[in-house]
Amino acid sequence: MASWWERHGVPRLIKCACSQGQIMKVRSKVVPHARGHVLELGCGGGINMEFYRPGQIESFSGIDPSPELLAMSVAAAAARGIEADIRAGVGEAMPFESGSFDTVVTTFTLCSVGDQAAVLSEIRRVLKPGGTALFLEHGAAPDADVAKWQRRIEPVWKRIGGNCHLTRPISEAYEKAGFAVERQAAAYIPKTPRPFGWYEYGAARLA
Repeated sequence: MASWWERHGVPRLIKCACSQGQIMKVRSKVVPHARGHVLELGCGGGINMEFYRPGQIESFSGIDPSPELLAMSVAAAAARGIEADIRAGVGEAMPFESGSFDTVVTTFTLCSVGDQAAVLSEIRRVLKPGGTALFLEHGAAPDADVAKWQRRIEPVWKRIGGNCHLTRPISEAYEKAGFAVERQAAAYIPKTPRPFGWYEYGAARLA
């Protein structure tokens, strides 16, 4: 059974941390490229909803394991007049048919899933041929001194931050899963401690 912190503290921590000004600026460079039949993995909180362009989207679906964050996402979609199929679930076993989506969006999501490789395999499964995964993720930093601190902090941070990992690869993980990656940017988030701040964003297309 989930603890009080996992049920109430973690959703609020995620909502606060992931909607800071600098992060929202980067989201605005990624999410608007979504088009066609769109799935957002880790949609809880509805943080990305303001960046979707309704004229480009034929349908919107979302999945998240947190009931508290899902409620926020449903409210955000309703506030923008977006019809959405938002469900509880996990990325390792998505409740959608194979080849259902033109675009899958993940933003600060793969850091906390239980099995990153399994989730990437599921993303491949639900994408249509020629589909695109748009990603904005934080993870393993390229600088040795920062990476050392990430390894030190991660065991404690995972318990506080809802299984959030600091040392997972990003673009390399998509490539290993069989995607052709177009990484558009990689940097440290300004005004953020470096062990928490390395991010990459871009598009991963089915190879």
